[in-house]
Amino acid sequence: MSRAKPVPAGMHSLTPHLICEGAAAAIDFYKAAFGAVEEMRMPMPDGRLMHAMLRIGDSALMLVDAMPQMGALGPQALKGSPVTIHLMVEDVDATMAQAQRAGASVTMPPQNMFWGDRYGQLTDPFGHRWSVATHLEDLTPEQIMANLAKMPPNPDCSG
Repeated sequence: MSRAKPVPAGMHSLTPHLICEGAAAAIDFYKAAFGAVEEMRMPMPDGRLMHAMLRIGDSALMLVDAMPQMGALGPQALKGSPVTIHLMVEDVDATMAQAQRAGASVTMPPQNMFWGDRYGQLTDPFGHRWSVATHLEDLTPEQIMANLAKMPPNPDCSG
């Protein structure tokens, strides 16, 4: 028997594993919003999903149904999520519009950012926050800081 690879082919070192109220519906949303491809689904006898794996672009996304009795609570039960999942795409405007048609709420429309990406944010119907971006320009850290210094102050960010 050959030794298994510590990180299997097709996986990255870091993979989001989302807890969703209604994981089967979340799979349908991610397919419609982001073109996700379902790789596996493991339902329990009661129909809830104990595990599922999707692929969005070159990355895996795992998800499971919320199971409060096991401490698995999603953003809806927690009244929000402190985590944002970042998705790099070919066309941020088209992807955000597609996600909105699928049921996402756009919280920040796409705009060109000082670090060289066109970037926007949304919340999916299950409470997970996403940032979506298309890289437009390769910039050095010095160029990024110079661009930042040219921006007007944001009163929402002052402490």
